[in-house]
Amino acid sequence: MQIKDVLLAPGNGAFFYDDQAAIRAGASQDGFVYVSEPVTPDFQSIRVPASSLSVGLVLVDDTVVWGDMMSVQYSGAGGRDPLFETAQISDLTSQVVVPRLLDVDVSRYIDACAKVFEPIGHKRLPLAIEYGVSQALLRAAAHLQRTTMAEIVCREFNLPLPTLRIPIYCQSGDAREINVDKMILKAVDVLPHGLINSRQKFGAGGQTFQEFVKWVAARTREIGHPGYQPVLHFDVYGWIGQEIGLAPQSIADFVCKVAESVPGFTLNIEFPADFGSTQAQIENYAEIVSILDTRGSNARIVVDERCNTLEDIRLFAEAKAAHLVQIKTPDVGSIADTVRAVLICKANKVGAYVGGSCTETDLSAQASVHVSVATQADMMLAKPGMGVDEGFSIVGNEQSRLLAILSRRATENVG
Repeated sequence: MQIKDVLLAPGNGAFFYDDQAAIRAGASQDGFVYVSEPVTPDFQSIRVPASSLSVGLVLVDDTVVWGDMMSVQYSGAGGRDPLFETAQISDLTSQVVVPRLLDVDVSRYIDACAKVFEPIGHKRLPLAIEYGVSQALLRAAAHLQRTTMAEIVCREFNLPLPTLRIPIYCQSGDAREINVDKMILKAVDVLPHGLINSRQKFGAGGQTFQEFVKWVAARTREIGHPGYQPVLHFDVYGWIGQEIGLAPQSIADFVCKVAESVPGFTLNIEFPADFGSTQAQIENYAEIVSILDTRGSNARIVVDERCNTLEDIRLFAEAKAAHLVQIKTPDVGSIADTVRAVLICKANKVGAYVGGSCTETDLSAQASVHVSVATQADMMLAKPGMGVDEGFSIVGNEQSRLLAILSRRATENVG
């Protein structure tokens, strides 16, 4: 047996869990807190400090490798798992997962994940458990084989060793202007997210949002280095549909108008509308994508809500119901499924964005980098947190270190 004990350690996520339904309904803010009543089940207040649970695998040589479990910022929204409860997750892990871990061959990563994550009856384990434990198993395999996590992914999925850097996407949080400046000065590849999650931020008819998009483009020209050309990516949390209406033609018209206001930039619009179900989202997003493609617009639709699991991602990719799919890692569950999700997107010629949440940790972010680079995803999120500097440093530096190792490995193989 390669795992001789399992440790659990409660921890913190890098931001907060937020009740999206309450915020969308117009919850008022007092400083950093929301003072209205929560709406989503399990939330005792609208904004809750993010918690996490680390799982440590004690290997036969007494090395301990870790992975981190947590949920995403908007837990319980858009078909996602409910709010993360550390005590509940700890109990389930101890009772069900730990015995399975003590009985697997961790050098066989895909097989180990399959055995540890078998459903209980017909019910899948909480995705947070899959996410954290799959990170630990990947680190265990890398340790035993004296290699990187990315190389384990490549071996298990028969992928060539990667050589290319993956573009990094930063999110601003509510400190929009300051964080946009930080992103531009650091020459971030994709920016700024914008957190357009309320009527106030979107504005009547989308006017406030449109002005912000134009400001970001102008600011890039003003303080960015010559030739700097980031992708502009905005998450509008369904507000185009709420403010403009749910007709695909109207949404496409609005998106085209915004894109035309920033010529020369690629414009990503994430979660333009919520059509109420996965199937309705697929049908209507596919129509919006088709309209934009027919017009030759420089705008791209990014799917997030109602595209959570591997099967959801498959359905959206096969239907061409997005130009880019956010593979929100804690919502997908096992990071082996994140690998599969990227490969499904590539097979269907749809962009693959390895995302996640501000509520994650340094360990989950580093594991995501290895998956992103190994699969050569189209872009990856700078995480965790909302501060730009920290997430960009964690993800960027991990990628740089990894590529240096892989470059040396390639030289050794040639020699």
